Amino acid sequence: MKLSIVGSGYVGLVTGTCFAEVGHEVICIDNNKEKVKQLQAGKIPIYEPGLEDLIKSNVAAGRLRFTDSIKEGVENSEVVFIAVPTPPQPDGSVDLTYIEQVAREIAAVLPAYRIIVDKSTVPVKTGEKVADTIARYSKSGAEFDVVSNPEFLREGCAVDDLMHPDRVVVGVASERPVATMKKIYEPFKAPIYITDINSAELIKHAANSFLALKISYINHVAAICEASGANVDEVADGMGADKRIGRAFLNAGLGYGGSCFPKDIKAFIHISQELGVPFTLLKEVEEINADQLDRFLKKIRSALWVLKDKTVGVLGLAFKGDTDDVRSSVAISLCQKLQAEGAKIRVYDPQGMEKAKGDLPGAIFCQSGEEVFEGAEAVVVATEWKQFRSLPWKELKSKMMTPFVFDGRNLLDSEAIRGFGYRYVGVGRPQKEIKQ
Repeated sequence: MKLSIVGSGYVGLVTGTCFAEVGHEVICIDNNKEKVKQLQAGKIPIYEPGLEDLIKSNVAAGRLRFTDSIKEGVENSEVVFIAVPTPPQPDGSVDLTYIEQVAREIAAVLPAYRIIVDKSTVPVKTGEKVADTIARYSKSGAEFDVVSNPEFLREGCAVDDLMHPDRVVVGVASERPVATMKKIYEPFKAPIYITDINSAELIKHAANSFLALKISYINHVAAICEASGANVDEVADGMGADKRIGRAFLNAGLGYGGSCFPKDIKAFIHISQELGVPFTLLKEVEEINADQLDRFLKKIRSALWVLKDKTVGVLGLAFKGDTDDVRSSVAISLCQKLQAEGAKIRVYDPQGMEKAKGDLPGAIFCQSGEEVFEGAEAVVVATEWKQFRSLPWKELKSKMMTPFVFDGRNLLDSEAIRGFGYRYVGVGRPQKEIKQ
């Protein structure tokens, strides 16, 4: 099929590329002319495992191309996907400026019947507004359908998520676009749930908020484990073995971050408030998440006493492993809090350092994980990059002033690290008393 994707960020670029990979002809559209030029030249603006090779192969095969013209995309596509940013506003509501702008631009060039698919994460009832906007500004009066098709991609494994989805949700207002949407997703061999548009839009916010709730739940359990001498890893394994609960998203750590969970929870709180059904449970989820970082910082402060002029090494800056995305990264927030107390920080991330430099003036950006240890009085694991496990921990101890390891992601084997002579502190794991 002939498809176009408006917006070439994380969602749009991965979606368009994977659609091309299964045989569709795809035009990716972006209003950033410089980004389009980079993509046309084979330069990928984001890091996502497997994405660069897929883009190059599908461009070479003629199934994927890039443009800054919405007109070109709409005229040469049967289905137009909207995958533009929906940033948060100060009150927690969602800024729908980009959605409205794209709807107006599509309306202005709509030549004949098209299916307009909202892929961006939007508040419930946005689909109705998009339909009203296109109808109001359409110059041709051409027929169209608006569809909600929320994405469920996890950065770091987005390609695999799209190529092998758990489910595909398609919200429609009529039967007309259903067969086409099923045809688009047929190659992915996943269950397709056909709903009304409002339900599809709510599924996305409800799902993300529930996953964030699981994270905050296990982090609060971790605090109870620390107070009681229990082990959160064993508690999570025992809970997760129950098929009604599942083990996913029960990993204790510094808390959730990134461009989705914080924004989507705030949006869902605001949406429920506007609808007269306040979702107070989610406010507690936010509070636990904020407290988690402060609790962890307190552990570092307790061990080092005064942070001013102390050197702290930080492994990881991206909000999670296998991505270069530092938006709303808890690792960045931790670094900023350390700097605010006068600590000197040495940082390293396999992919996220360039994007983090503007957030951490004064930090020393190291060229390897090993460099982080030089003269450090503590090293913090702030992002769960798997390669941090294989650092030569035994040898690196001699580079430090004092061998404190604070594992903010419970990534390391605590007994092995202690065996190398480090004083190890995790999250919700049994620990020995720390003394200066």
